[in-house]
Amino acid sequence: MAKARSHERLEARLGYRFADPALLERALTHASALSPSKRIANSYQRLEFLGDRVLGLVVADLLYRRLPDANEGDLNRSLVRLVRKEACAAIARELDLGRELHLGEAEARTGGAEKDAILSDVAEAVFAAVYLDGGFGKAFEVVERLLGSQFEVSLNLRADPKTTLQEWAQGRGLEPPLYVEIERTGPDHAPEFTIAVRLGSFPDVTATGPSKKLAEHKAAEAFLIREKVWRETL
Repeated sequence: MAKARSHERLEARLGYRFADPALLERALTHASALSPSKRIANSYQRLEFLGDRVLGLVVADLLYRRLPDANEGDLNRSLVRLVRKEACAAIARELDLGRELHLGEAEARTGGAEKDAILSDVAEAVFAAVYLDGGFGKAFEVVERLLGSQFEVSLNLRADPKTTLQEWAQGRGLEPPLYVEIERTGPDHAPEFTIAVRLGSFPDVTATGPSKKLAEHKAAEAFLIREKVWRETL
């Protein structure tokens, strides 16, 4: 139990103190750190399954209450944006979960603490641990606070930026935007992609992200903000 209470700084960042700190310890334990016979009971795999549903319900509830005029399609697009792997990984990095993770030697050596897939899963496992320890109300509070600016962006944007940009271009008789990879940097386990969006005679807009998809998303969003398209489409 003393070992489990070693995550006090993480609890402070979460804004939640566990009655059963062993739950948090399990949420931070990757299967690679355990022998095969202990992986189901002692790794975060089952918690990640539950946390995915907790996150989805919290986000759906928030969107339903805060966007009373949004239709089902608008709500679903916002939901997908907020629960996607990259969004959960960003929360994990904000909480510095990579530093708290228990990984097997091989996984640690290949940069497991920086992989979006692992960080996303462990963030969801932590949400589940809060839910099991303190109930849905506490999990709701933690998730709502950690979503922070991501949720505010979702409230203001009714569609995926790439979809909006393509529709905007078509409405003006332009060819669809092109997304061009400008640069890839970083190691294989933690790459950074720089993507440029090209549209007609407009100056290119570039953005960087840990995946091509996220970099394209950010580039399209930056283009829309620069051209004040969001005001036109909201």
